[in-house]
Amino acid sequence: MQTFIEKMPKAELHVHLEGTLEPELSFALAAKNGVELAYKTPEALIAAYDFHDLPSFLSIYYAAMHVLVDEDDFYQLTYQYLTKASSQNTLYAELFFDPQAHTSRGVSFDTVITGIRKAQIDAEEKLGIKSQLILCFLRDMSAESAMGHLMLAIPYLKWLVGVGLDSDERNNPPIKFAEVFAKAKQLGLKLTMHCDVNQSNTLTHIEQCINDIEVDRIDHGVNSLESDMLCKLIKDKKLGLTVCPVSNQFVVQSLTSDEIHSMLKKDMLVTINSDDPAYFRAYLNENLVALQQEGKFTQDQMVTLVGNSFTAAWLDEQTKQRYLQKLKDYTLGLTANFSS
Repeated sequence: MQTFIEKMPKAELHVHLEGTLEPELSFALAAKNGVELAYKTPEALIAAYDFHDLPSFLSIYYAAMHVLVDEDDFYQLTYQYLTKASSQNTLYAELFFDPQAHTSRGVSFDTVITGIRKAQIDAEEKLGIKSQLILCFLRDMSAESAMGHLMLAIPYLKWLVGVGLDSDERNNPPIKFAEVFAKAKQLGLKLTMHCDVNQSNTLTHIEQCINDIEVDRIDHGVNSLESDMLCKLIKDKKLGLTVCPVSNQFVVQSLTSDEIHSMLKKDMLVTINSDDPAYFRAYLNENLVALQQEGKFTQDQMVTLVGNSFTAAWLDEQTKQRYLQKLKDYTLGLTANFSS
């Protein structure tokens, strides 16, 4: 089963580029840019990854970003991630990035997005992995700051597929950003928002995402299972849910396999993703393999989960069907081999 999962053609819909900053690259960039780190070695940094809730993770996550200074740093970050994803048979990825975390420390929006974009182009040409970019707003900053960064993005709209909302959810409901997301939709961008597992007022936040913001997708969203009304809304609107098992484990001490089983039974469009793989020490393959082992998912269920990612992706229908056919050909090929 592990080999079957690892070789499957797959898609990643919930990965933060800043969350792919591996310790070795962090130390290399720190040395290049004269940034002093709080840890002496990459191993010591990894040892500090003892997260138990969202704030404890974010404190290390934001501190690490200070090594990202110039365009080439963002290029290296992005190209390194796409190389890793491609090696795991990920054919397509939608990438979150947090420009406010960089502009707030003096790095220009142009520097950030240009470095990322150049790496995307090179990775598609050299590695064959297609990717699209999602601008995330930091919900613990003001709506005015979010709108300002949306305006900064207008010259680069062709480089973006959507906008998202991440960071600390406490006292930062989706409705706070209603005007920003309405403007983004007007600009032709897709909409998604984080509804992290077991956060305060999570059911209210999920409902606001659906009814007030009218998102195209929800990131995480596991707590929707606590409400039959929300589950029905999500199913009826065919909203993808980008669940991240290994990162969930740091909060609820489970890969949420029972919840993912429930979503499949309810025919919800649940997908599996890696979130911040450098920090949680698990990319997409590791998330899928660990989930299967904990939840004893069947081969057909794993194919459904991976297929859901292509279905929920922000791609034109022809491209989706091409990827889904590759997945089908892969599974049929294995079946033929087993039966011969």
